[in-house]
Amino acid sequence: MRAHELRLGRSFGLVFDHGDDFYTALDEFCRTHHIRQGYIPSFIAGFSEVDLVGACDRIDDPAAPVWSKVHLRNVEAFGGGTLAYDPDSGELKPHIHVAIGLKEHAASGYTSHLLGATVQFLTEMLVIEVLTPDMTRTPQSDLYNVPLLRFDTAPGHGATEPR
Repeated sequence: MRAHELRLGRSFGLVFDHGDDFYTALDEFCRTHHIRQGYIPSFIAGFSEVDLVGACDRIDDPAAPVWSKVHLRNVEAFGGGTLAYDPDSGELKPHIHVAIGLKEHAASGYTSHLLGATVQFLTEMLVIEVLTPDMTRTPQSDLYNVPLLRFDTAPGHGATEPR
């Protein structure tokens, strides 16, 4: 287990607009407000379309991560996650999971890693900035190259002071 005390920065409430691409809007918000790392304690959303990690076929190695996707439409979602910065690529690396219900199928549920979504009506989210330690997400070669969250106490990897 890894743990580190977090020094928090600013807190934001976000409202995404109908038709927004979820990850594009989140990335634009983070760039506009210079957010490089943080956490999303929770959000509620309606999505017209959503892609989640999942498979319908037999998986040869049940211990390995699944990289395929399941596409669903017309869902309600509740989710949360973390935001980490990759200094090598200059990109934000969100890791978000959702529990969703299919509105047209008695709210039948799915839960998984969110790959992409289009906002339907609304998405309301809290984003809490983390100033320190630096949070990075790097692949771990002995675990199928799954990108895992790391706390880096050496300065300069992505955290910024509030503006």
